[in-house]
Amino acid sequence: MTDEAARERHRQRMQRQKELVDARIARADQDCGVLVVNTGNGKGKSSAAFGMVARALGHGMTVAVVQFIKGSFSTGEEAFFRRFPDVEFHVMGEGFTWETQDAELDRRAALAAWDKAAAFLADPSVQMVVMDELNIALKLGLVPTEAVLDALQNRPAHQHAVVTGRAAPQDLIDIADTVTEMRPIKHAFDAGIMAQKGVEL
Repeated sequence: MTDEAARERHRQRMQRQKELVDARIARADQDCGVLVVNTGNGKGKSSAAFGMVARALGHGMTVAVVQFIKGSFSTGEEAFFRRFPDVEFHVMGEGFTWETQDAELDRRAALAAWDKAAAFLADPSVQMVVMDELNIALKLGLVPTEAVLDALQNRPAHQHAVVTGRAAPQDLIDIADTVTEMRPIKHAFDAGIMAQKGVEL
């Protein structure tokens, strides 16, 4: 095949692909808030959510972050996003449950975090609400699933909601618009490398 024929063949393939993509874009005519769930055992669930926070801020949006479970150590994302007046950042956990070893303390902290998140989900001035590690609180029964589902389904129509954490319940997956499952292939921790600033912290 000549170079010219190869270029023409490539152009035709790309033209067919463009037509397919353009048709899908044309069908996507709803402009509304979406519910995003990042789950799975792999790394990157919270990191992906904070990438969305950065993207939202780039569009001049107001964002609220509520962190469940986490709380015993400071993270780079907290230090960074607290610099922005359009972000409310609330670290409300007492730390990982194997560290606290106090089920009642974990329950109280999770319920307080949920009260904060629920208030944001009812506030039309907040354009994105991130509930980091909420899935863990749901899995452990620290927060009532029905209340969470109800608040997510009845939030302002334009508001985006992002939920992270392993073991997302099926009921949450069912109502979500976008669900991503992170799958581990390799992790530095398994090779004895401690959590690194800028990567895990």
